Amino acid sequence: MKRVPEGVAPQEPRSARVFDYLLGGKDNYDVDREFAHRILQVAPETRSLAWFSRNFLLEAVRIAGATGVRQFIDLGSGIPTSPNVHEVAHETDPTARVAYVDNDPVVFVHCNALMGNHPAVTALHADVRHADRLLELLESESGIDFTQPVAITMVGVLHFVMDDEHPAELVARYRDAMAPGSYLAFTHGADISHPEIIARTSQDAMNTSAQVRYRSLDQVTSFLDGFENLEPGVVPLQQWLADDLPETKLVLYGAVGRKN
Repeated sequence: MKRVPEGVAPQEPRSARVFDYLLGGKDNYDVDREFAHRILQVAPETRSLAWFSRNFLLEAVRIAGATGVRQFIDLGSGIPTSPNVHEVAHETDPTARVAYVDNDPVVFVHCNALMGNHPAVTALHADVRHADRLLELLESESGIDFTQPVAITMVGVLHFVMDDEHPAELVARYRDAMAPGSYLAFTHGADISHPEIIARTSQDAMNTSAQVRYRSLDQVTSFLDGFENLEPGVVPLQQWLADDLPETKLVLYGAVGRKN
């Protein structure tokens, strides 16, 4: 089955709309809310985890921006939520170039509508799994210069890439296109998550674009091959934010790598 979002499709859950609902947004449907509530029945703290994930994304942008990176590519950007990547990037440099990329046509419409007035910000409707095509679009449509450092964020993306879609090779393709001094930041669903969470999300999203593949710490760490693994390393993403954040039954690893 082709797991690519097509049209609005209110009859099946979409990861972007589920995440939007968990963040308190309104761009979601009954099927997305029902999917989210089945998770919340087991792990009500997942709403907090959604915000942890959002804050990790923004922290990664700040880390890269503080070292002089002025090009940001948000792969799997999802429905816009403020503050967004361009807002944080522009705190350091209002001319920083930002590209939002998502394969969900509804997300693209939202991004394009909200970002259309920003000359340095673009939205692309493209699939991160088609790296060669996307890299071409980033250069031709978004003005990304891969001879200069970039920051690529893949927050809540790689666990939607199935094994037969070769996620490690996919990350390596983006890595090879990145100049020294570039950053990669991502989150990934961990196989140490509560078994009922894994079972419920796997069953509910089977053969949809929201199907998840939970992976081990070693598997996730392998995505950083060729990068310097920044401290605190590949850890539950709460540890990237503060020392006193609660554990969650749904565990997302967070990682930031730098290409030297």
